[in-house]
Amino acid sequence: MPAEMTRHWPPVLFWTALIVASGAVTLALEVAGLPAALLLGPMLSAIVFSFFGFRIAVPKLPFNLAQGVVGCLIARSISWPILQEISSDWMLFVAGVLSVVIASILLGWLLARFQVLPGTTAIWGAFPGAATVMTLMSGSFGADMRLVAFMQYTRVVIVTIVAATIARLWTGGGGSAAAVEWFAEPRLWPLAQTLLMVIAGVAIGRRSPIPAGAMIVPVILGSALNVAGLIDIELPQILLALCYALVGWGIGSRFDREVIRHASKALPRVLASIFALVAICAFFAALLVWFAGIDPLSAYLATSPGGADAVAIISASTNVDIAFVMAMQIARFFFVMALGPMLARFVAGRSRL
Repeated sequence: MPAEMTRHWPPVLFWTALIVASGAVTLALEVAGLPAALLLGPMLSAIVFSFFGFRIAVPKLPFNLAQGVVGCLIARSISWPILQEISSDWMLFVAGVLSVVIASILLGWLLARFQVLPGTTAIWGAFPGAATVMTLMSGSFGADMRLVAFMQYTRVVIVTIVAATIARLWTGGGGSAAAVEWFAEPRLWPLAQTLLMVIAGVAIGRRSPIPAGAMIVPVILGSALNVAGLIDIELPQILLALCYALVGWGIGSRFDREVIRHASKALPRVLASIFALVAICAFFAALLVWFAGIDPLSAYLATSPGGADAVAIISASTNVDIAFVMAMQIARFFFVMALGPMLARFVAGRSRL
């Protein structure tokens, strides 16, 4: 469809078409069992619309509020038992976090060094952590958010499929994720607390000098309140789906034909780096089994590079040490969130030498 036809589409018709397309793609991804379908469906739909010349303008305030909800989703996983798990054997967690992060940075450096992707973009795309957070943060530090999203979500899909397959084979096919309760009645007081925290965190983040503050401030604020037991974060599935859609459309709207062509050319080498990282993390998991006595499946899921939410679902349906797995994933996420910008600039600078 020619790009000039987009000017003649009424907004109601355009958004209806985008919502219907996003719902259809999301449903197809859910049926196929792919991870992060609620985010990937709208993002892929927006990419297709952008490719054919449709201009998608997601209002900034709703987009920031959606970021804040994603921040609360991360904060909800930070609890006192998780912190106790980390503090009880902090040297093991430091070694586990640093080994995966260093391996990821090295692969990102290689992608930048051989000009597969631009410097900081390659590093942010290679960072192991919450893919949505890494993508949104990268745009605030000079990286190309579109290519970072391409790397991050490609890795999320591959890593999650590999992890789910290993878990299924390890347990003999037993266990499955709990069914999503779309229309479960939310707890009104915790929901009101959560929404107030989102609004306050986004307001502070938008006025602060913190890059991606609309998401980072709710992460920090929500984590502190959750650990202290001062808030019970309530996030209905409908609310999460809406926020994922807004974030997905916001990311997908940045793609155009030039970016898609560049991504398709880089795909073989990006895939090679992803599979190399999966193999390296499997080796680190073997070291945890050998030296720390961790059971193999728990060790593998703990070192799995990315997709913490999907790893949580897999862990909940298998017989693993969930506290250890999630503590390792969360510790790595906060490490990358805190030091990622500095590491990206440093490594990108070295890749140009």
